[in-house]
Amino acid sequence: MTKEMFVHISGGMIYAKLVGENNRKPTVIMDAGYGDFSKAWDSVIGDVSRLSRVLVYDRAGLGKSDKNSNPRTTREMVTELKKLLIEAKVKPPYILVGHSFGGVNMRMFATEYQNDVCGLVLVDSTPEDYRQRFLPTMSTEFQQAYNNQFIIEGNYDEFMESLKQVKETKRLLNIPVIVLSAGKKDLYSKESQELWNAMQREILEISTNGELIIAEKSAHYIQNDEPELVVDAIKKLIDINHCSLNY
Repeated sequence: MTKEMFVHISGGMIYAKLVGENNRKPTVIMDAGYGDFSKAWDSVIGDVSRLSRVLVYDRAGLGKSDKNSNPRTTREMVTELKKLLIEAKVKPPYILVGHSFGGVNMRMFATEYQNDVCGLVLVDSTPEDYRQRFLPTMSTEFQQAYNNQFIIEGNYDEFMESLKQVKETKRLLNIPVIVLSAGKKDLYSKESQELWNAMQREILEISTNGELIIAEKSAHYIQNDEPELVVDAIKKLIDINHCSLNY
């Protein structure tokens, strides 16, 4: 079953798509990276929807969703997602899946709405100290290109504010967290790749139950390069007993 919808949130319409059957297992909520939208999950949504119901959506101003005047920061995006789920009557529990910047959003959602969430998969998620610790290890050209990208969805300051927000609200979560780290990043030196994997491992500190998986054959879009790793991580969380909650 596939159901597409437009939900009125914060002065505009937000596009969302539900795929799969409501089988009394947690609904999988997937959030794409910076400037990306629901199509970023096309490579895995079919397989995931055979495990449980899946919701993908376009954040405000992306894909089929209207722009709105609210700040494009993680705190605002998490608030908008919560409203979307309420309006669309997609009830918890949820397993959250976030790629890149979407991982920042999903981390904060899991922190702000702990009773709604029973698992978290972070797909090459942006670490909160990316600018301070990682970016300086890259070439001047890479840093310039990185800084110049923030024209699609919010600006550079809003993105950095989002990383600050997730760092300030960080609390220990009592849910399983699986971190997938891209092991074959474009333009990364051996040292930069090792630092990236180390920073991904540090993200596990947000949970009492964490696992790091390095996607050795993947660049940033692990869901495209090794989709089976994303699907298997979600399946693992669905299969954990305490996720099988009654609605």
